[in-house]
Amino acid sequence: MDNLHITTLAERPELAQALDRMPDTWPEFVLEDLVGWANFPRIAVEFPEFVLVATGPDGSVVARAYSVPFELNAPGRGKLPVGGWDRALLWAFSDLRRGRTPDTVSAIEITVATGHQGKGISGRMLAAMRENAGRHGFGEVVAPVRPSGKHLRPALPMEEYARLTRPEDGLPEDPWLRVHVRAGGVIDSVAPVSMTVSGTLEQWRAWTGLPFDTEGPVEVPGALVPVHCSPVHGYAVYTEPNVWVRHRV
Repeated sequence: MDNLHITTLAERPELAQALDRMPDTWPEFVLEDLVGWANFPRIAVEFPEFVLVATGPDGSVVARAYSVPFELNAPGRGKLPVGGWDRALLWAFSDLRRGRTPDTVSAIEITVATGHQGKGISGRMLAAMRENAGRHGFGEVVAPVRPSGKHLRPALPMEEYARLTRPEDGLPEDPWLRVHVRAGGVIDSVAPVSMTVSGTLEQWRAWTGLPFDTEGPVEVPGALVPVHCSPVHGYAVYTEPNVWVRHRV
């Protein structure tokens, strides 16, 4: 898209409401992750300098990018966590509370508004996120990537899916992983428990429109892996794997 203007929320605080109201295509159940539910809204308040917002020629918000700083090399850490997205959020706000000096920036979300996908905006937001981290003195951005095509192959283990490449150029088969690698990112590892959504069968029926009446795995539109359903005990649990990608700034 031409005339795309990208700035931080710290520079444009008046865009906070428009940022929240930007139409997107996230599956409803993903928004029920309790770690995200409790912490995601805090990013705009406590880390506005790490929130990017893109506006089009008419001033409307067409994309957003959230990131958080944390101390990867703190005692007991040192490597990217298997807890992925959830753990990055928890580390960031724990470090903020304890006054630790962050050494790494983690991507949390890059979303393009409904109707504006397919225009290369996500790649530009990723580049802007890296540049923003560099301006703040960081040397690395890490990203717990949610591969955009994985929901089409929910039964395939993420370890296998993340390593699938195209024969013509050796780039990842997955479109969103491919954007990251083209931008210089390196696939590091899989975070097998990056996000967890649990709920009653009634809640899952409301979120998905599916019956949730059989024991075992249930394939849900938009889910990267099957949801485990237990009618006997009255609940279902979704544990989402993501793929850690490292970007040098």
